[in-house]
Amino acid sequence: MLHDLTLPPDERLRRAIAGYPRCLVAFSGGVDSAVVGAYASRAWPGNVLLVTIDGPAVSSDEIHRAESVARYLRAPHRRLFVDKLGDADYTRNPSNRCYFCRRLEGDALLALAQEEGFPWVLDGVHRDDLGDYRPGLKAMDERGMRHPLLEAGLGKAEVRSLARELGLPNHDTPSNSCLASRIRTGELITRENLARVEAAEELLRLEGFRRIRVRSESKTARIEVGSDEVTRLDDPPLRSRIVEGLRSLGFEEVRVDPAGYHPSGPPRTVAARTS
Repeated sequence: MLHDLTLPPDERLRRAIAGYPRCLVAFSGGVDSAVVGAYASRAWPGNVLLVTIDGPAVSSDEIHRAESVARYLRAPHRRLFVDKLGDADYTRNPSNRCYFCRRLEGDALLALAQEEGFPWVLDGVHRDDLGDYRPGLKAMDERGMRHPLLEAGLGKAEVRSLARELGLPNHDTPSNSCLASRIRTGELITRENLARVEAAEELLRLEGFRRIRVRSESKTARIEVGSDEVTRLDDPPLRSRIVEGLRSLGFEEVRVDPAGYHPSGPPRTVAARTS
């Protein structure tokens, strides 16, 4: 149900959340699910459980952020381990991999919700998500998961504005996605290549980069950083450290996308080989 768009965003979201007493929130620690978790915890204190999916494709950085935000909200929080590597539909990494990912996660969340007596499972899907190719949404809808941000007609900018108003510690955190999204479509997803991507991105994070993707294309690492950070990679000593570090992880070639970060999809033209 889409709520009255003439109302302020916060009131629309409060009305959407009001329809889901005693709910479980799929809580990644990103801005979108944090806003849902915050409003749900305020509306239904003691009747909300924040649940963070853990597994090989979830970075430790994401887990730590979710735990930190949950502490800020003072809401019950649980990690739910889901190892998707046993599912062949997921590991063969087709173009609709997200469908199989969300199917496994959704089933685990619904099972926990039923076990703990929560009739509703909420997520952080918002209006702008509908403009992307998101096969995972189909799996979530099939499982009856609810999208209060979408019901409130909220887009990303409005969600971030609400996060700032709430004082959430992650209000300006760049959007993230699971590590499997870094693996080129059609390449088998394994525990090893997920761990390699996580280590590669941590290497760039320690160098001070904020928005980071390291796309794994067989033995090639394709680096994407924020458009305002790309020129930093022209610094020879820094570039040398990064290339050396990525080689030590098993990458044989390192490339930098000169356009900076962009959502996953078909590779665009990239700069000349850097190693």
